[in-house]
Amino acid sequence: MIVTGIDPGLARLGYGVCRVDRGVITPICYGCIETPAGPRPGERLVEIYTSLQSLFERYPPDALAMEKLFFSKNTTSAMGVSEVRGVILLAAEQRKIPVTEYTPNQIKLAITGSGRADKAQMQQMVARLLHLDEIPTPDDAADGLSIALCHIHVMR
Repeated sequence: MIVTGIDPGLARLGYGVCRVDRGVITPICYGCIETPAGPRPGERLVEIYTSLQSLFERYPPDALAMEKLFFSKNTTSAMGVSEVRGVILLAAEQRKIPVTEYTPNQIKLAITGSGRADKAQMQQMVARLLHLDEIPTPDDAADGLSIALCHIHVMR
């Protein structure tokens, strides 16, 4: 089973792809889709969509997990991230990939056992759980991996 975790963002979308085979979790790849601030918003969304299609083509996921959107202050960022979420849902639906969403607290709880874990604790646990020599960077890529791991743990 292949699970893709996505941390949605307009400037930087983090992703992590993991394989589960007989209970063993192996990271396949992780990284970010970055879009420059200059182009029109629609161009950025097309770039994200095209990059996601390439990722799904290369590593066809059986499940996609995504962080739920929570914004209390910056509504401008929330609008851009909402648009990205729509692109993610479209790309997944076109391939009939089931999508599950998790709150930040659910992800933290699944990875560290505490819904109040900070970013450093999360990154260390992701590296430990996936037997990585280093903490995955950038932060958004580590977040993508943590979301994939959360889904894998919830599905067990």
